[in-house]
Amino acid sequence: MGWWLINADTLAGGRFVVSALAETTASLRLLASGTAAHPGEAAWLDAHLAAYRRLLRREPVTAALLDAALGVTTKWTADFLTPPHPGAGSPAFHEELATVRRTPPERAHADLEVSLGRPPPAELRRPDVAQRLAGLLEWVWTHTVEPDWDRRRRVIEADAVARAGQLSRGGWAAALDDMRPGMRWLGDGRLQINVHDFPPRDISGARLLFVPVTPRKGWVAWEEPDPDRYMIVYPCSGPLAGAEPAAVPEALGRLLGAARAGVLVLLATPLSTTQLVALTGQGLGSVGRHLKVLLDARLIDRRRAGRSVLYYRTDAGDALVAAQGA
Repeated sequence: MGWWLINADTLAGGRFVVSALAETTASLRLLASGTAAHPGEAAWLDAHLAAYRRLLRREPVTAALLDAALGVTTKWTADFLTPPHPGAGSPAFHEELATVRRTPPERAHADLEVSLGRPPPAELRRPDVAQRLAGLLEWVWTHTVEPDWDRRRRVIEADAVARAGQLSRGGWAAALDDMRPGMRWLGDGRLQINVHDFPPRDISGARLLFVPVTPRKGWVAWEEPDPDRYMIVYPCSGPLAGAEPAAVPEALGRLLGAARAGVLVLLATPLSTTQLVALTGQGLGSVGRHLKVLLDARLIDRRRAGRSVLYYRTDAGDALVAAQGA
């Protein structure tokens, strides 16, 4: 299994960041697999997969480069395709993409050799490897991610809030153990990052970044040649991964109003106001008013988790929703 050795300062300095490039790369990997992890992904694939496959049929060289870069056999994606987030702010997609596009050909070829597990064939040792794959990422962003980026960003930010609450309740072990498949805290400063037979790495003193994405995809990356930034990309958890809001029974909607009933249905899982705004698409003021009414009616309650306040259904709220068949 692959694991990292992390000292207390590195772990304490870990932070959550938003990356439009990571979201786009995860979406590209979802298109490449063509397999949905939940109904939200299935609907998204139905909308975009045919156009993506038509594009690759027109660009067979790019398709072959992508297959090599995704490392199906080695389980390792070419490093130049997944550069770490700069660690500060929220750079625009094209700022992050420029890092991929500027990759020198010799480095791209070396990374392909690792992801392929063998030297790339002559037809893939091209000077425009990085430019072709950057162009493909740009297509995925423009046609499949950017039109929905505002909603996706809210979902990503909401997941970071939820993780912060989990961290405050159970420490880093609780926050890390279910972050992505195969990842768990081993103790003694060791973080298992996957189940593959990769050599351990001592990242003590490095900057550790956590990057949520909405597709059910994930990977790790670090800065080369001087590794001072390490990045863990992981899928948003639970109901945050879905593309559609929770279904609200018609009778419950008539009783409470559709928007307020939607908030009550979502609170089967404790959520913050920020998460509810992300999941419902309603404004902060509207969500706040719904929460006040539901609190006054004792259908929900709240508790503090670090700097966040999480809302959840009471027994009375559960009974009301169950009675309506939700």
